[in-house]
Amino acid sequence: MGRKEITCSWKKVINNIRDVFEFKKALGSGSFSEVYLVREKKTGNLYALKCLKKKHLSCSKLENEITVLKKIRHDNVVGLEDFYETRTHYYLVMQLVSGGELFDRIIDRGVYTEKDASCLVHQVLEAVNYLHENSIVHRDLKPENLLYFNSDENSKIMISDFGLSKMSDHGVMSTACGTPGYVAPEVLAQKPYSKAVDCWSIGVITYILLCGYPPFFEDNETRLFSKIMRADYAFHSPFWDNISESAKDFIRNMMQKHPKKRFSTEQALRHPWIIGKTARDQDIYESVSMQIQKNFAKSKWRQAFNATAAINRMKKLQLAHADPDAPLPPIPCNSQNTQQGVNNITAKDTNGNPPIPVTPPEVQCRGLRASHSEPKHTGGLLSYVQSTGVCSVM
Repeated sequence: MGRKEITCSWKKVINNIRDVFEFKKALGSGSFSEVYLVREKKTGNLYALKCLKKKHLSCSKLENEITVLKKIRHDNVVGLEDFYETRTHYYLVMQLVSGGELFDRIIDRGVYTEKDASCLVHQVLEAVNYLHENSIVHRDLKPENLLYFNSDENSKIMISDFGLSKMSDHGVMSTACGTPGYVAPEVLAQKPYSKAVDCWSIGVITYILLCGYPPFFEDNETRLFSKIMRADYAFHSPFWDNISESAKDFIRNMMQKHPKKRFSTEQALRHPWIIGKTARDQDIYESVSMQIQKNFAKSKWRQAFNATAAINRMKKLQLAHADPDAPLPPIPCNSQNTQQGVNNITAKDTNGNPPIPVTPPEVQCRGLRASHSEPKHTGGLLSYVQSTGVCSVM
């Protein structure tokens, strides 16, 4: 694979990254990058340093990510502070976000209400509205990419991972990408799409924040995609019995099948549930936290989908095979000798398939399994990526 050089006027070329930073500890590792907690020697400031081998850049979408990150500066977006180059690597100096992931914090709260969910979504909307005003579409909004800035109880939420983001000056895109559980119907239908895809994803996130399970679930990927494209979801009893009609109205407007009927970020920010006038104070922690733990892995293992590959499989009516297991070795991060990190599948079930989250056992409705057992693997689509802490900026 040929080495690709990135032209950037503010890039700093150095011989060894350790001349600039003291490496404190590894935060995470992926297929094409490693993330470390580092201290800048000159200032003493702490950062998350994302290290990428040049020879893998054709797969990493780094150039697009840098273009997007350099343009944006918002209180609820993980920022790019600097950019270094050595002979073999590129290094992204990222704002350190140390408060943990969204689901983990909800589970640790002990008390959780609609108003808490409304406040979270409000912050996400403010950030995405800023992105859209700057002609940027994130295209991969999901809970795993929502991080808390620090460990304070009232810490702000931060949007991370701009690897799939797109500068959209003309407003229309066509590349299929994102995470199928959160991706809009028009993307799966292979139609041209716009920034409205981010609003759909926010609707899905809101749904999960209020019940703890996803709006769309099938153990067959073709049926799953069909349900998403029809916007076929429901507010199941008993999980939604104590949720306000205003919250449901907000979700319906965000998860409109037709993009032109879907709320924009501006409209969403004016909705009574987001403003805080109608969100209830009733504690829903027990139900939501229980369902999150049943349906979403906590901290260590994360789902990773590839929508493009999934759509191709649908078109060919074939199922892909999962990658073999491989370890994540510890990786030194320097300009001379750096091994490649690998993201691969976790422990498999008795059929040789990786596990996927369990849906609410009490729900007796189409698309949600009424069983405590692990559902069958969805056609080889799932893989699990090891990540901890701020490595979600990868």
